[in-house]
Amino acid sequence: MAVKIVTDSASDIALELAQHLGITVVPLYIRFGDKTYRDQVDIDADEFYHKLETGHIQPITSAPSPGDFIKIFKKLAQETNEILSIHLSSKTSGTYNAALLAKKALSSERCRIEVIDSQFLTMGLGLIVITAAKAASIGIALQQLVGKVCEAILQTNGMGLFDTLTYLAKGGRIGKAASLLGSVLNVKPLITIQDGELHPAGLVRTRGKGIDRLCEFVRSALPIQDLAIIHSTTPDDAQTLAERISSFLPQIHPWIARLGPALGTHSGPGTLIVALRKSRKDALATT
Repeated sequence: MAVKIVTDSASDIALELAQHLGITVVPLYIRFGDKTYRDQVDIDADEFYHKLETGHIQPITSAPSPGDFIKIFKKLAQETNEILSIHLSSKTSGTYNAALLAKKALSSERCRIEVIDSQFLTMGLGLIVITAAKAASIGIALQQLVGKVCEAILQTNGMGLFDTLTYLAKGGRIGKAASLLGSVLNVKPLITIQDGELHPAGLVRTRGKGIDRLCEFVRSALPIQDLAIIHSTTPDDAQTLAERISSFLPQIHPWIARLGPALGTHSGPGTLIVALRKSRKDALATT
């Protein structure tokens, strides 16, 4: 029986792609006032960003409960005896810990479950999960898959261009990027993620300069085997960035993804992110 792959909605993997690859996505929760939504189930990105930009209530997010994971794991255990559950950074969410608690609660079951902290967000996590799902589809066993995922984590990197850090600060997810909060107005912050935590990567005065920096980031990471571009509300910028990257990386066809409500709560409109996975030889040489 093939290993079943589980992740969470902060991976920002398109639902159609997740279904095609056999990936089970556990939704995080978003609450506007007294109304709670399951990410990408009860509220999609268009509705979410409309409410975020036009409403007066700052949403908050919460992790899936251990019970949510227990239901999923029990259901999948009827189809397989091995499950690999891969989640967003434990330094930004309790999702990983909830999955661990579910695993412990089911420790007497016959199905073996492994839970991994990807140390990444959005399609940084998504690229790792897609790699695992493709490997699982050709029959690679759980122990080997864990090794492949750990290797993929070492290969993964990302950089984001934000219109503002206001949403990150309000949500308490800003991490070491807080050092940018006191910067002059009318600049765009650049953020990377290292060891599962957000770090400042610089400031630019215009969005165009920010897109230039994202291109430079990709070029500096060559050779690359997989790449994703993620936007919250600017699909045209995502497409422009993809075309610019293709001009010097024609063999790669970037995934274009939408930053979902769970992460959009903390990043806000106008966010543009690049996530990439380096080629194996290069990645291991730099770790």
